[in-house]
Amino acid sequence: MSNDRLPLYMQIQDHFKEQIVSGVLRTNDKIPSEKELMEQFGVSRITVANALVQLAKEGWIHRIPGRGSFVKEVPADADDSRGRGDYSSLWTGIADGSVMPEHSGNRKKIKTIGLIIPTVVDFFAIRLINGINEVLKKHGYHLYVALSNNDIDTEKNLILESIADGTSGLIIFPSDAETYNEEILALKTKKYPFVLIDRYLAGIETNFVCTDSQKGAQLALDHLWDLGHRDIAICSDTPLPTITVSDRIAGYMEALRQRGAMINPAMILTNFQVDYSDIREDHPLYRFIRNKMATAYITLNARLGVYISNIARQIGLKVPADISVLTFDDPSSGYDEFGSYTHISQAEFTMGKEAADILVRLLENDGQAGKYSKITMEPQLVVRSSTSRIKLPV
Repeated sequence: MSNDRLPLYMQIQDHFKEQIVSGVLRTNDKIPSEKELMEQFGVSRITVANALVQLAKEGWIHRIPGRGSFVKEVPADADDSRGRGDYSSLWTGIADGSVMPEHSGNRKKIKTIGLIIPTVVDFFAIRLINGINEVLKKHGYHLYVALSNNDIDTEKNLILESIADGTSGLIIFPSDAETYNEEILALKTKKYPFVLIDRYLAGIETNFVCTDSQKGAQLALDHLWDLGHRDIAICSDTPLPTITVSDRIAGYMEALRQRGAMINPAMILTNFQVDYSDIREDHPLYRFIRNKMATAYITLNARLGVYISNIARQIGLKVPADISVLTFDDPSSGYDEFGSYTHISQAEFTMGKEAADILVRLLENDGQAGKYSKITMEPQLVVRSSTSRIKLPV
């Protein structure tokens, strides 16, 4: 790689652009699969998928469903500058709780938007960021991504640092917390331009973009019920009662009420945390699955759905033959492979674009004074192979 200071996914992009420009890779040559690239570069699937998505968006490669990714025809005037010219408008940087030193000195000289997000560990976050960035690039803004690590104190510090550093505006994906972040409320009082994404603050007027979480949970419950499941668990990986978790559980219970079914509190699994680095047999979720307490699981995020499937596999249960798993959001990249999980799609790429559009309007004084943009998007059920009709006893 020619520049080790670039984020890893940009280094992968750079590698392929150089190979295409130099003629090592020619039109219609096949790009290695995600798995092969993970092994070649020693990176995660998210990093590889993000690199491929950006290469496709910039016109270097194209995807043929079921076959893979291939080099597009390269213009005769393409040169190495095409491979490097747009990095600054992708991510100014990713900060893990603080501003990156190599970028902090430049941020006051350019129009910068900050995205404060708990983590970037799944494809939901990647698609969200790509949607935000697509809009900001068109308007000449640079996107700076800061990770709060789902910690409210870190989130507060990042907000204060962003303001002090001259950031034009903020898009905030709030951390899980039992109380509101007072620094977010202070932004509202100061009339600082910001948009909340994926969540809103109940009872407080702000600009936000999110999905109808209650309807999403109802779609999930209805799908599993129609497949014959009656013992349907809904699972979160945090005990904190965020507005998103509360709304999804409310939708789950409303769907049961509409079916005339009793609500079994034992099927609402929200009183524990999950360590994704390990599967422990003494964890309550493991015991719940091992004892076959439910025939189907709705998980409030994609990562948890994959984790439950891994527990089932370790126990000797098969998905969906023995248990069905339905996730909020798609755990797969959606680019170089076909996803296998039935999921509730929140159209996170569009969600990101909508949030960026609102913020740009605020910054360019195109918004209506005193009025807030509040967008609640419609979720969609995407049926794949992780759910099936319940097996009837012989």
